[in-house]
Amino acid sequence: MLLVGLFSLRIVDIIDILLFAILLYEIYNLVKGTAAIRIFIGIIAVYLIWRVVKVMQMQLLTEILGQFISVGVIALVVVFQPEIRQVLLMLGNSKIIKNQRKRFLFWRFKIDNPVNLNIDKIVKACQKMAETKTGALIVIAQQNELAQYIATGQAVDAKVSEVILETIFFKNSPLHDGAVIVIGENIRAARCILPVSNKATIPPFYGLRHRAAVGITEKSDAIAIIVSEERGDIAYCYEGILYENVSPSDLSNFVEGLFK
Repeated sequence: MLLVGLFSLRIVDIIDILLFAILLYEIYNLVKGTAAIRIFIGIIAVYLIWRVVKVMQMQLLTEILGQFISVGVIALVVVFQPEIRQVLLMLGNSKIIKNQRKRFLFWRFKIDNPVNLNIDKIVKACQKMAETKTGALIVIAQQNELAQYIATGQAVDAKVSEVILETIFFKNSPLHDGAVIVIGENIRAARCILPVSNKATIPPFYGLRHRAAVGITEKSDAIAIIVSEERGDIAYCYEGILYENVSPSDLSNFVEGLFK
């Protein structure tokens, strides 16, 4: 009977199984490192138990667990609201196929990016601020122009320069608290409020500046650059991944790789 079942397996069934496995893998990657991972594993466990008791014809447990599964969609929407929002933002982004070789499921693509950016001025400003232990958070927008976050800050609309960035993040400046958002060659706003990530994998010694960098890159295609006020080192964040204690040349190479 087993051999008969294997021979009756259609190509469509194999594709169906593969797509389900890929979907499950991507969902796991999405919730990995957050509190939602335990809930995700719990839901999978309940579903597997329900299938077992159904096969064994345990009527009471099948009925109870079946009711739980039937309302599971509503529970998923409530519990995984931040993760679902992140997926929808990603799917609504017209730049899923990036301007670099990067992972999208198991394939890689490369296209051109028309955005102009003078990264040298930003890197030099970060290097000087790191030397003086001046805290900074600079967000470089790509396709998503971050209008909702620009609206929370103070409009600047100035060309990117070392002097302006150092002036904004000077400790006594009224604009130093918050993030600067850069689009192309222009600083659009300062003192912007960003979403804070609740990832459990972020080291506990990092403060709100680093968590905000992770948060904005989880919800958009932006790159966030952080200068630590306590340690005087430079870090950058992209796609929710934090790259710690990088050199100015590493930072420059990474950003140039995205925009060129």
